[in-house]
Amino acid sequence: MKIIKELTKENKELLKKEIEANNLVIFPTETVYGIGANALEEDAVNKIFEVKERARNNPLIVHLQDKKEIKKYAIIENNIEEKLIEAFMPGPFTLILKKKDIIPSIVTANMDTVGIRIPISSVAHAFLETVKVPIAAPSANISSRPSGTNVLDIKDEFNGLVNYIIDGGSSKIGLESTVVKVINNVPTILRPGFITKEDIIKVIGNCNVSKHLFESVSKDEKVESPGMLYRHYAPKTKCLLVFSNDLEKLKKLVKDNLTSKTIILGSSKLKDIPTYKYIYYGNTEEEIAHNIFSLLRKCDEYNADLIIIEGVKKEGLGLAIMNRLIRTSNFNYQEL
Repeated sequence: MKIIKELTKENKELLKKEIEANNLVIFPTETVYGIGANALEEDAVNKIFEVKERARNNPLIVHLQDKKEIKKYAIIENNIEEKLIEAFMPGPFTLILKKKDIIPSIVTANMDTVGIRIPISSVAHAFLETVKVPIAAPSANISSRPSGTNVLDIKDEFNGLVNYIIDGGSSKIGLESTVVKVINNVPTILRPGFITKEDIIKVIGNCNVSKHLFESVSKDEKVESPGMLYRHYAPKTKCLLVFSNDLEKLKKLVKDNLTSKTIILGSSKLKDIPTYKYIYYGNTEEEIAHNIFSLLRKCDEYNADLIIIEGVKKEGLGLAIMNRLIRTSNFNYQEL
């Protein structure tokens, strides 16, 4: 495996040839790292599912270099979709659109819709400009594990499976993109992210959220967005998610569930609770989003028997954080 730290002319040529050979490349975006293949080649896309051990009913997002390319691969059906594209692309935003036949059904889990995203990351943009094809890419992690937000966290996971990783440093945001579908002329969030419900309301005037944000979806059920299925974003260690607006009640929840080898993963509010290991994840939603996946991976290094994770309010960016953490904990959640 070669880690590419600079997109020189020579390295760009290597990456272009790798994609043309229907192989995989791991690349950075502003959200998380992606593991990508030519979205137009079924054999290439199939390798994503094999390497990630990913369920075939879990669709992939297609990454494009420019908004002008959207109409090559998808159909924009109404002015709400046009307004969302204008407002949030490029950026940490994915829009579910009616797909064109050029996109293979393996990309979309045999559905007639496709998720389209245009990263704002300059490195991702340069990669897409180099390969000159749409790139289907989920997050760079073995399925159910925390998403990759830096090269150190994921290089060993894919050693021998992928030939090239582009090192773009630590992901700026740390959570996957917001996924939206327009249903009955109303934007509906299928997976929350950095672009919030409040952001969409400012542009469109209204916005719904999917009922599945905090519910388990069975392995056999079709979903239009990644990140909606069962246990996900999880370390190997068992997790418990706890939340309370009242600090004393929050501390009680933590203390009532402590074992002799419990890791507390949370804000500075919990740092004084005696435990096997305390790990600070930040005091703001932006810090938590940026840190959480990498810290969940780090937790596995301590051979604990439980990770108690402090939750946040389900509003703004907190909606996305809690959406990920409820799946991290396999819906093992307590609130007072």
